[in-house]
Amino acid sequence: MSDDPPSPPTELPTELVSTLDGCTPDQLRRAAHYSEELAEYKSRREYTDQAADKAVDDERSDDRPNDVPPKATITIKKINNNRYYYWQWREGEKIESKYKGPVE
Repeated sequence: MSDDPPSPPTELPTELVSTLDGCTPDQLRRAAHYSEELAEYKSRREYTDQAADKAVDDERSDDRPNDVPPKATITIKKINNNRYYYWQWREGEKIESKYKGPVE
């Protein structure tokens, strides 16, 4: 491992790089963990938004099981470092889920 600090990606805003440079190792690890979770959330939202746009014309998707309502969306859950698709919808106060398959 080099004694020189790593070079930040050029795509990162200068303010973010400056903030990260001022963080402790523990803060950086927490920020990295948060960044991964935030990226996963935003990817899932983006995918869900795209799926919702596509579903506007289709009341029922071809691969949607009969017991999954038309209002259901696809979400990605990470379990033991593996990612899986789930159908998810709300019934009253409860959120229902049904396994769809692995993310490939």
